[in-house]
Amino acid sequence: MKTLLIMRHGEAGPMQADDAARLLTKRGQAQAFEMGQWLLEHHQPQALLVSPYQRAQQTALEVKRNNQFVFEETCSDIVPSGSASFAVDYIETLISMNDDIESWLIVAHMPIVSYMVDQLVPGEMPIFSTASVAVIQYDPETHKASYTGMHSPQL
Repeated sequence: MKTLLIMRHGEAGPMQADDAARLLTKRGQAQAFEMGQWLLEHHQPQALLVSPYQRAQQTALEVKRNNQFVFEETCSDIVPSGSASFAVDYIETLISMNDDIESWLIVAHMPIVSYMVDQLVPGEMPIFSTASVAVIQYDPETHKASYTGMHSPQL
């Protein structure tokens, strides 16, 4: 079994014309740092896939203060308007190519994070608060997954 940790970015500033350039607020930075500590204590993610949008990149930087990854990639497929089925197919491919990696962290946005959970575990489509992490157990042999819950920052 592999662990997939699907995380929404921390709290970001208000909408603007260039959505990709939105930055985390101070609270969003603190949320991401807190969740980085939680991830280290509970899951020790080894691989990181992150959206190219600034707020996701900043979230990943805060998480990386507490975690070390053997595999890191910025993935342009996990943006708010991206295709969840394409993103999940890509993640499954990466898992098959990196069998030694047990725990994967994906940092992205609403609504794609909810749709990705539903792609992996049909019927489960949680709403993510900022910096929340959905925990999924995934069997690469059967391509079956189970949703084990959501963890959110206390901030």
